[in-house]
Amino acid sequence: MNIGYVYLVGAGPGDPKLITVKGAECIAKAEVLVYDRLASRRLLSLANPECEMIYVGKSPDRHTLRQEEINEVLVKKGLEGKIVTRLKGGDPFVFGRGGEEAEALLNAGVPYEIVPGVTSAIAVPAYAGIPVTHRDLTSSFAVITGHEDPNKNSSAIAWEHLANSHGTLIFLMGMENLAMIANKLIENGRAATTPVALIQWGTRLEQRTLVGQLHDIAESAEQEGFTNPSIIIVGEVVSLREKLQWFEKKALFGQRIVVTRARHQASVLSQEIEDLGGEPWEFPAIELAPPSDPSQLIKAVRELKRFNWLVFTSVNGVEEFFKVLKEQKKDVRDLAGIELVAIGPATQKALENRSLRVTFVPEEYRAEKIIEGLASRVLPGQSVLLARAEEARDILPESLKALGADVWDVPAYRTVLGQADKKELKTMLSEKMIHAVTFTSSSTVRNFLKLLDGDTALLEGVKLFSIGPITSATARELGLTIHREAEKYTIKGLVQALVEG
Repeated sequence: MNIGYVYLVGAGPGDPKLITVKGAECIAKAEVLVYDRLASRRLLSLANPECEMIYVGKSPDRHTLRQEEINEVLVKKGLEGKIVTRLKGGDPFVFGRGGEEAEALLNAGVPYEIVPGVTSAIAVPAYAGIPVTHRDLTSSFAVITGHEDPNKNSSAIAWEHLANSHGTLIFLMGMENLAMIANKLIENGRAATTPVALIQWGTRLEQRTLVGQLHDIAESAEQEGFTNPSIIIVGEVVSLREKLQWFEKKALFGQRIVVTRARHQASVLSQEIEDLGGEPWEFPAIELAPPSDPSQLIKAVRELKRFNWLVFTSVNGVEEFFKVLKEQKKDVRDLAGIELVAIGPATQKALENRSLRVTFVPEEYRAEKIIEGLASRVLPGQSVLLARAEEARDILPESLKALGADVWDVPAYRTVLGQADKKELKTMLSEKMIHAVTFTSSSTVRNFLKLLDGDTALLEGVKLFSIGPITSATARELGLTIHREAEKYTIKGLVQALVEG
């Protein structure tokens, strides 16, 4: 009998980037992924598309599966010979019942491994600007369950010792018992004015923090609607939040933003959003495909010596051109004597990375400005090669022809509908989880609407951001309202527009 292997993995407190390297590896190689509600949904994208997903999410008031049933699932899948990753919020051995799961696997003879995670007890306060220890305030901390039954005859919690210690007290999942916790500490000698902080959905874009004192924190929490998952922190270190808070001050904090670029390009924009505290969700509306007639670019590459000018209007055009150049056994030496034009700095950089010097980059990164700049440079009778998207606008080739140039408008690639998860996108929009959508080209606008099956009502209340006037014009033609357009038609310009809101 072929027995599998089970990894009990700590997923961290919520920010998907707080997963450990080993934890991410375990997700990637899993044949079965068993996960709960505190594990970030974005971590699921690390799994193999063929991986079996089993949700066992639990909350204090509702259990999808009882712990015994979760144990049974892990044992059953392990005995079937599967590689199983059990993804648990925080750390599996810090109130994560990972010990019980390990015992069940041991008793069934299923080999397992523990992959520790970043515990919310420390990480969540850190994201709120609260260190659990500080040389001037306390040198110790305790992590306590906040979910103990208040009706028990005797408590396993030594309230008198906790109350009279000078350490930081961290209660996990204790919101239902908040009033009892505060009263117990006061009754046992802790000052009623001791600072307390509540942090809900810590390390996520929904994070919010409430600061008070032991005597009034329960009432304040009720007024503000604080519920689990929240962490309760009791101690003088809470007073440091006022000057040390950082996460909630980031420019895009609290914003969940859709990135519609092709998957191979989305990471640049996503990283910029993430660095500013936003949460990017990549739903690629487009992907690249070979042109309908690849022979045109091949023919142009074979006849490079005839061209005086070579114009690129995107990084994609550069990449596809040089792919064909290599396939045709040519290299940059075959571009000698040809003047190169790039529509913007990203395209310019793509050429300069190949040790090529660009003759002209317009001040505004669109076709109309290329024409203005080339009007005094391109001479009648000169040959111009445009290597660009198959569906690109006609204004550039037609205007160059009007200058008397011999124009070869050659498709280097075409954009097609991306492989975004339509169902998840629609669900997130309908549940009002999305705050903004970014568009980086006209094709992202058109294909994004195809992903929505034309249902623009899903975008009610969602701010739409455009990289430039051509993209904005396409959006307006399709009945969309652009909230803000980038002043500089670049990714950084688009990010700046997001920041300005």
